[in-house]
Amino acid sequence: MLTANRNLLSVGERELTMEGGESFGRDIVKGLMSGQKYLQSKYFYDKEGDRLFQQIMNCEEYYPFNCELEIFTQQAGTLADMIMKLQPEFDLIELGAGDCTKSIYLLRELVRRKANFNYMPIDISANIIDYLTTHLPSEIPGIKVKGLRGEYLDMLGYTAKCSNKRKVLLFLGSNLGNMLPEEAAVFCSQVRSHLQPGDLAIIGIDLKKNPSVIIAAYNDKDKFTREFNLNLLRRINRELKANFDLTKFDHFPIYDPSTGACRSFLISLADQLVSITTESGPVMISFRENEEIFMEISQKYTVGEMESLGENASFCTVNNIFDQKRWFMDTIWEAVQ
Repeated sequence: MLTANRNLLSVGERELTMEGGESFGRDIVKGLMSGQKYLQSKYFYDKEGDRLFQQIMNCEEYYPFNCELEIFTQQAGTLADMIMKLQPEFDLIELGAGDCTKSIYLLRELVRRKANFNYMPIDISANIIDYLTTHLPSEIPGIKVKGLRGEYLDMLGYTAKCSNKRKVLLFLGSNLGNMLPEEAAVFCSQVRSHLQPGDLAIIGIDLKKNPSVIIAAYNDKDKFTREFNLNLLRRINRELKANFDLTKFDHFPIYDPSTGACRSFLISLADQLVSITTESGPVMISFRENEEIFMEISQKYTVGEMESLGENASFCTVNNIFDQKRWFMDTIWEAVQ
């Protein structure tokens, strides 16, 4: 079944990063030669990264996926009510659709209610788009699918040109939380610039909660998240002929409850030099003992912070839908003047 094919969730990221070997090398060297060393989290997803990510999603400590899945399995009717009340005819656009593991429950409910809509998944992976346009119509008879391959904002602008219907935007999985707050504010304003008053945006976001719950989700006892981070060094070794010694790095997540920022780092356990091969020859990267490589951020929000984020981007909050524990929220924003 389509809904069981969770392995496709990160394929789009992996395809993009595997296609551009030169940009991969440039980005890695640029990040590691910065004053604050960093690696881009989009490069986590090679074949082994995909496998480890599935293990993370299935481990008991990692709650965000299951919390939002609960919302879509148990409250798809509420979401459909809000959409159809405000938008009797619409285009349903999903940014980073993946394999629709969660959104498929909403799609089924809308089709069951005979809603007049086009489903427009946007993904950077041709494989994902082909998969959805081929398999969704057999999974949900009667659905109309128009897949769009490309960058989020480019394709969102295209949807405005190809159809004058009202728009309902899905951006799930707390992907907004993978941006710094200032980046998220800019992104929301850019999204709003492609929408008209009355259009909707449904944003999935992880909420601030007991810090021990959050830190456990990014530091699971089986160490899948640790291996997931270290695997990027393995990929650099393989694809850029580098010589990272993985025994000399360790995974270290931190959560700041005052800001809601959960950050992951790799820590160098010794003074060391690492060689990375580029087009122009080897580059030597020096590490001090205890020096960190910033890997990713997972920003957590309060309900009020999300409402303010929407207001500042010219949205108003029309509803917030929570899982039973109130750990995760799908907020519904309406574009206003």
